[in-house]
Amino acid sequence: MLSRLGKTHSGLIAGLLALALFLAAILLMPREWRNVSRERAFDVVLAADRQIRRSKPQETASAVPVVVVDIDRRTLDDLGPWPWPRETMARLVEAVASGKPAVVGIDVLFTQVDTRSPAALARQLGSLTGNQDISALAGGLLDGDKHLAAALKSVPVALGFVLDADRADAVPGVPVLARRPVVLDGLWRMTGGLGPVSPLVDAAKGLGALSLPGDADGRIRRVPLLVGAGEATRPGLALEAIRLFERAPAYSVDANPQRIIVGDLEVPLPGDGLLRLAGADIRKREARTISAADVVNNSAMQRARLAGAIVLIGGSAPELGGLRETATDPLVPSVEIQADAIQQIYARRAPQALPLGFALTLVMGLIAVVAASALSPVLGAFVGLTALAALWSGAILASLLGDRLIDPVMPSIGGLFVFMTASVSSYALVARREARIRSRFEQHLAPAVVKRIAENPGLLKLSGEKREITALWTDIEDFTAMTHRAGPEQLVAVLDEYIEGMAAIVMKHGGMVDKIVGDSVHAFFNAPLDLKDHPQRALDCAEEIRIWAKEFQSRNEPSHIGFGRTRIGIETGEAIVGDIGIRSKLDYTAHGDSINSAARLEALNKRYGSTICVGPFAAARCTTTLFRPLGVASLRGLDVPVEVFEPWPPEASADWRERYIAAYRLIESDKAGAAQLFEGLAAECPGDPVPRLLAAELRSVLST
Repeated sequence: MLSRLGKTHSGLIAGLLALALFLAAILLMPREWRNVSRERAFDVVLAADRQIRRSKPQETASAVPVVVVDIDRRTLDDLGPWPWPRETMARLVEAVASGKPAVVGIDVLFTQVDTRSPAALARQLGSLTGNQDISALAGGLLDGDKHLAAALKSVPVALGFVLDADRADAVPGVPVLARRPVVLDGLWRMTGGLGPVSPLVDAAKGLGALSLPGDADGRIRRVPLLVGAGEATRPGLALEAIRLFERAPAYSVDANPQRIIVGDLEVPLPGDGLLRLAGADIRKREARTISAADVVNNSAMQRARLAGAIVLIGGSAPELGGLRETATDPLVPSVEIQADAIQQIYARRAPQALPLGFALTLVMGLIAVVAASALSPVLGAFVGLTALAALWSGAILASLLGDRLIDPVMPSIGGLFVFMTASVSSYALVARREARIRSRFEQHLAPAVVKRIAENPGLLKLSGEKREITALWTDIEDFTAMTHRAGPEQLVAVLDEYIEGMAAIVMKHGGMVDKIVGDSVHAFFNAPLDLKDHPQRALDCAEEIRIWAKEFQSRNEPSHIGFGRTRIGIETGEAIVGDIGIRSKLDYTAHGDSINSAARLEALNKRYGSTICVGPFAAARCTTTLFRPLGVASLRGLDVPVEVFEPWPPEASADWRERYIAAYRLIESDKAGAAQLFEGLAAECPGDPVPRLLAAELRSVLST
């Protein structure tokens, strides 16, 4: 893998740069944007969490029932339009109290005195007219505030207040005691609060914040456990309803771990004092909700559901102005959000974010860099997808098992961005490398070999190496004379066809066409890639060239210009192969004794009359029965003369071959006898010039 990383350094560098840029973008991103992105990622994780929990068998009902009495459209149709007189609200509270709930929380703000009851109207009229008698009548008339206060005294009730940055009024409440110092540096705090009128505050048992903080995208994802109103710390409505239910006289906060204690109940307390909602099942919301109209209209069955429960009164009717956007629904009544918070607290659920986003993005980015740069595309994609699956599975499991929230979205986006950047860069590098290799070798090697090199450039060493090769050298006999007989266009056309056929045969047998010099083809085997049995492959290639070239000579155009016989030289040995030249023009070629010997062997064909002249090293690597000896010759670059060979003519019989070997063995001891035997062999095979020329050479030696 490390070697591949080195070969794809472009993708590696691009991936690391992309990762650095992505991390820098996260750090430079406005905090609000970053928070919204993270919270939406948590929304996705919590949605998966809810879906999995929903699929589990239904658990036993909670020991703490929560019921929402909803002031819905049907209730407004029955009891009158909003805003209601205090008398109507008192009737609703009395009806709820008759069901004997444990606690009632009212998600409605009563900031002004009643102005619509008979007593309120009498006071207003007396004030306007200055008539004290009219004002005195108010004491005997129906007073909405008094009626509602009386109703509030019939059951433990928590009313609500809202935070107000334009006021400095103190908000009454029970104390929040600290056992040990806690850190609430992010507490939602304003200079004051706006609460109910005094008669109602005096009648209620508790007071909690109705305010719900929205994130930068406007969605409600948290409910206050504690808020700051001026210098005082006060509870949210949901927590205050729980305090009344637990009959706790005050709150206690403690550290290690940081928590708020309400009676026997302990609730984790984040530094901002907010409870992160896990989201509620809509079916459970519907099951816990009762229309206020049914309660007021003496529905015994509905009132029976209130017994011993924490009852929250609020409204889903738009006129009440209590609809909020959450992560699960664009229009959720605020009273339902408070009910969700109560049920979540009793379910011992307090999701808390783990600050792992940046670290996970870094890890996912590094995985993406390695996957894109060091692995094959398929394996890299598999590793990347596996990492993504592990990230998302881990985030969902952390929520399910520990109520810990991990952001999988930003690391996923970062990993994908880095993977795509590194992949594109690696692909571009590979594409450039393949194009360079193809342009370098496609005219010299078989397409399959070029494809193999392009797919795995590590097989190729262009910088130079010493390796054993088999060189094959060809030439056309009497080529110079032919150029005088043929016209330029005719000669070029014939040569083009000839060279194309020769190159195709070389590449067919796994060889590389090194050069084309005039009428000569220079090729070698076992470079640039390893080629098993390369001497034998070169010999097989030469045999096919011999047959094809002979057939080519007989064609109309070559025959017309007297196209000569093709002579071939073959030898095996070590050579230096690699790129030679200047930057603008490089040539992958070979240099060494084997190359020079192949050229000399090709020229020896003229002396012996042979077509394929094979050197001793190549012949030794092939089956010895394939060759007949031609003689001993001195080759330039070699210190001693060497024996050279030619493949047996296919028409030579076994007996003829035996007599040839016998004649060849007589050369040293009886040149005359050997010459006589070669002459007899030549007479039997007049189409084979080798025995005739050997006999002539021996006669010439004998005559000197």
